[in-house]
Amino acid sequence: MGEAIRLRVNNEIPAYRPGLVSALDIGSSKVACVIGRAEQGSLKILGSALRESAGLRSGTVTSLELAEESIRDCVAAAENHADARIQNVLISVNCGQPASVNSRAVMALDGALVSDSHLRQLLNEGRARCKLDGHEIIQSAPTAYVVDEARGVRNPSGMFCQRIGVAMHAVAVRPSPLQNLKLAVERCHLNVVGTLFSAYASALATLSEDEKQIGATVIDMGGGCTSIAVFLEGHLVYADVVPRGGFSVTTDIAQLFTAPLSAAERVKTLYGAAMGDMESGSDVIAIPQSGEQGEEAVQRVPRSMLARVIQPRLQTIFEEVQKRLQASGFDLAAGRRVVLTGGACQLAGTRELAASILNKQVRIGRPQSFPGLAAANAGPDYATAIGLLMAGATMPPEMINPDIPMTNPTEERKGWWGRLTGRWLE
Repeated sequence: MGEAIRLRVNNEIPAYRPGLVSALDIGSSKVACVIGRAEQGSLKILGSALRESAGLRSGTVTSLELAEESIRDCVAAAENHADARIQNVLISVNCGQPASVNSRAVMALDGALVSDSHLRQLLNEGRARCKLDGHEIIQSAPTAYVVDEARGVRNPSGMFCQRIGVAMHAVAVRPSPLQNLKLAVERCHLNVVGTLFSAYASALATLSEDEKQIGATVIDMGGGCTSIAVFLEGHLVYADVVPRGGFSVTTDIAQLFTAPLSAAERVKTLYGAAMGDMESGSDVIAIPQSGEQGEEAVQRVPRSMLARVIQPRLQTIFEEVQKRLQASGFDLAAGRRVVLTGGACQLAGTRELAASILNKQVRIGRPQSFPGLAAANAGPDYATAIGLLMAGATMPPEMINPDIPMTNPTEERKGWWGRLTGRWLE
């Protein structure tokens, strides 16, 4: 399937943990599974599959049996494609009302040299302070270091200082929905080795280095919800979820035209547009009617009417996103770049509508290409799964699983430091 791609980060090839890596993006409308093989400085896709999701709503499990069946079917298809069997998976999370949690930790060194032991202790303390009542942490990372009065230090290792501090950011969710999601995966005889907020995983696959540093907002538009991730100075600084997505548009079409949900989804995908003025022609489309037969089984409506149904719903979603960004204080701080990803962003005119409402420069985010990934699977709807795979191949276990304590640094100090200091997106 071609040569394995070799990625460079800051002119260095990142350290991949050799072996099979598998990612599972479990959404309200689809389940995507990607299996890859990581080697030193390379990552190759062995197999991938996408299946319709069942038993989930807004990322939350509503039927364990249906969710298990969807996951099992998708994983089996990816395994057959990859000619491999997997046991450990990294999963995306949108359920449980994800929220940002910030903390700080400070350590007095009295002029001593900052060692790996000091940093490990500082990071463990900072992570322990990332708490939110009634929530469970799914990921955490340092965002900034302070050495005495110097702020914005990227690598304090080996520096003399009186006091050293760290700022941490974490994503927390309510525990019950998270446990139900893990249970659905584990019932398929799979072991969940890590969790990542879905919009964050999408950003790993779609954002450029400049966008991460200067500031960008990733809006991951799924079927059941729209997740938000804001990046600044290379780090995730804000996470949130709007409990509406592409399925809300489908429901509006089905209700207004009294059509079956499956027919409404098909009509939306084939003929829909996010802005009414983009469909000013006289085209007429046929929409099947629920419970009707014969001549009354189909309703014929102007295509422009369909766009006028879709636009208000998407406008409501983007207005809610803007409201939450303004309340967080990152609407202006994170710059003017917005990256749309997820299956629901693929309707014609969605980019233009988002730009007009958010007053930002908007582009559609597609995951970076890897050998072995079919062109049909390289669209925005695969961004989260590819980002999960990249995280599973590069991040230490303690970064994607907060239950694992920080471990001793390896002999390859530079590689360990690059991972430990929160170069998450690389």
